[in-house]
Amino acid sequence: MATLKEVQLKISAVKKTKQITKAMNMVAASRLRGAQSRMVGFRPYASKFEAVLGSLAQSAGEGSSPLLIAREEIKRTHIILCTSDRGLCGGFNTNLIEKAADLAQEKIAKGIEVSFTAFGKKGRDWMRREKRTMVDQHLGVVGGTFGFNVASTSGRRMVTGFLENEYDEVIIVYAEFLSMARQIPVIKQVLPIPPLEKADEALQADADAPYLPEHITEPSPEALLGELLPKSVDVQIYRALLETSTSEHAARMMAMDNATKACNDIIQSLTLAYNKARQAAITGELMDIVGGAEALKG
Repeated sequence: MATLKEVQLKISAVKKTKQITKAMNMVAASRLRGAQSRMVGFRPYASKFEAVLGSLAQSAGEGSSPLLIAREEIKRTHIILCTSDRGLCGGFNTNLIEKAADLAQEKIAKGIEVSFTAFGKKGRDWMRREKRTMVDQHLGVVGGTFGFNVASTSGRRMVTGFLENEYDEVIIVYAEFLSMARQIPVIKQVLPIPPLEKADEALQADADAPYLPEHITEPSPEALLGELLPKSVDVQIYRALLETSTSEHAARMMAMDNATKACNDIIQSLTLAYNKARQAAITGELMDIVGGAEALKG
């Protein structure tokens, strides 16, 4: 049985750990509010941008831009993996990495060459351990404050690589924020840009769906698509980064909250063990006193 001193040291250590987890929970909650407000503010813009782009693509036709044309044969796939730079957020990074690893394995099994771009240290470290082909890395982005220029820089590289036949398709893996308790890994095709007119067909098939207006443009839809399609890649990457950043803070907040509760349970258990050890020590001392008194009487 542990001594009183050992139990006291354990209780003290767990209390210090509880202070750390509680502080990290408060920091994550504070950062979550800012990240969530940016994400919620950008979602309507991204949705409207996609709707306008779909209308223009439908007016101009599938062959209006090489970014809309799917390759007949996929030989090279590029995967953008968004993870965090820090841990202590439960299985957040593990789920994203497993999703990317399964996707890469599926492509490799078909004889497709796979390369990566890493957003975040956790994804970069996994690529180094597994000796994956890493084309580019961006650290200190997810989880912090970043601007649209980060996404536009990566988007230009993706568009250039696609047009120069370095990649036949570009796919992004990120975490979509659904609620405080749920963030799911998502796989989304970035290039070639999926045929957006399919969304219009689905709306027309649904009688209750809202009417999708046709946009009248100046200059022509073809000229506008040449400008907007590359920006669409930037918008998708930026939205993925915002979603992943918000999901990371939410996952860390939940993980630290669970850790704080676990510390409370451990402290309660150790306090009970301390009281039992103290009672046993007192009982032993009383028995020694009574035994000594009886020996003196004898």
